[in-house]
Amino acid sequence: MVTTDKYLSRKGDCILAVHAERGLKDISPELKDIIKNEKAEVIFIMETGNQSLVVRGKGHPRLTLASPSDIVIRKSNFICHRTLMIKADKSSSDIPLEFVSLLHNHHSKVNIKIRGIL
Repeated sequence: MVTTDKYLSRKGDCILAVHAERGLKDISPELKDIIKNEKAEVIFIMETGNQSLVVRGKGHPRLTLASPSDIVIRKSNFICHRTLMIKADKSSSDIPLEFVSLLHNHHSKVNIKIRGIL
């Protein structure tokens, strides 16, 4: 998960980044149309330092992409207003520790790209 919240509690063990500039509601209408297609492949790319993380999943017509603050990637089929993609190929426990270590630095800048392919 990525959030616009400014801090992370101890319970936030699946949050990759805080203080994001945008939530799901800020995704362009064109990209939302692609992501809301059942045949869409959704690609989430996170870059920090000299490393990147790529997560691939599926779109779905029931995705609302309406959260003003959160972007959640799910391996399951669960959908709510915070969900970017379902059936993802990674969860937080699949992220390499070296990448997680880079994210622990409070001064790390993170670049996120979201793509949809039909």
